Amino acid sequence: MKITVVGTGYVGLVSGVCMAEVGNDVLRLDLDAAKINSLLEGGPPIHERRLPEMVSRKVAAGRLHFTVSEETAVQHSTVQLNLATRPDCFMRSMRGRHSMARTH
Repeated sequence: MKITVVGTGYVGLVSGVCMAEVGNDVLRLDLDAAKINSLLEGGPPIHERRLPEMVSRKVAAGRLHFTVSEETAVQHSTVQLNLATRPDCFMRSMRGRHSMARTH
């Protein structure tokens, strides 16, 4: 299943990695480019035992992706989870974008 998860904080990042662990194709959206770059380089911004290794394995397997592009995130999946710490920020940016989502 293709899933987009908004937010790469503690809840969003760990949840997304676990979804990828069980075989889903997960795209992570965060508007903070520094967080995304850190994740792409294998360094999660939070501490959780074994998380760096899990992130690296899932990225290498092609099941975990990261982006700052809202359009890419909306078009990636039919299931979208908003797990941002401040969802009001993302809801303002995503307002009206639901019509862009593909249906399968």
